[in-house]
Amino acid sequence: MNIHFWGVRGSLPAPLTPQQIRAKISAAIQRVQPKDIATEDARERFIASLPSWLYGTTGGNTPCIEVTSSGGTKIILDAGTGIRMLGKYGEPPKDMRYNILLSHFHWDHIQGLPFFDPLYNEKSVINFYSPFDNMQSLFHEQMREPFYPVTMETCTQHLSFNTIEQKKDVMIGDVQVRTIEMPHPGKSFAYSLIEGDRKFVYATDIELNHPDFERTKEHDAFFMNADALVIDSQYTVEEAYAKQGWGHSAFCYAIDFAVAWKVKKLYLFHHDPMYDDRKLNSILQSALWYADYSAKNAVQIELAMEGVEFKL
Repeated sequence: MNIHFWGVRGSLPAPLTPQQIRAKISAAIQRVQPKDIATEDARERFIASLPSWLYGTTGGNTPCIEVTSSGGTKIILDAGTGIRMLGKYGEPPKDMRYNILLSHFHWDHIQGLPFFDPLYNEKSVINFYSPFDNMQSLFHEQMREPFYPVTMETCTQHLSFNTIEQKKDVMIGDVQVRTIEMPHPGKSFAYSLIEGDRKFVYATDIELNHPDFERTKEHDAFFMNADALVIDSQYTVEEAYAKQGWGHSAFCYAIDFAVAWKVKKLYLFHHDPMYDDRKLNSILQSALWYADYSAKNAVQIELAMEGVEFKL
């Protein structure tokens, strides 16, 4: 499986502001020494030496992850604003078949769909999957006046809406898919994707410290021994306590559960729109310290960033 991040923010899009760009430029200039600008090669080396939060950006699009199996099956997890970029710059599947799994229908997870170019290509075959049995009517409601000028009737006619049951395996191409409900206002569903002996789990919008969330046999079977887990880590601990019931988790809770479930690699995801790149980098450093202190680095910690991809 190949996994590509197209959108990693939560709640709403968070593009870089002019102030943030100026702050990045100022911080880079403060690091410059005469030798760093002496030659073109020196300038390139200097740029490459800048910390990732300064040289690049985590990204501002809302949730969308592309999973491509070794056999070419294309699975898209959520349709936040990142799906627009996927439609424009992603590699289309050879059979033009897109499979979109929806965790839930809060705005940040569906707002990119009307801007997904393949939706309007008559050659596209788009299959939607979700435990919500009313997803077709919800999409029709989103794409009509006065909310949007283009209706679903203008989309490819090759659309299907498939309701999937919790804890029951569904084969999508050569990928085994399972879903389970997570604690979040209005319900949210995590997805487990298995191809061969590789397991990828997507668990956005989950409140791990919710009083109703208990570790069960079903949770263990779903999460245990995942090769990679993308999980909601929107808050610091202080924020998680202050915003209990809002449906999101602190990064340290995510690490605790990943260690308990013997996850190999953990991606912090669903970043708060108020956090700039420097803040997110500080959260990553705190997460690395916490993982070292509490779990002796039993799990590899990464920050989900737009444009990053990895293979399982």
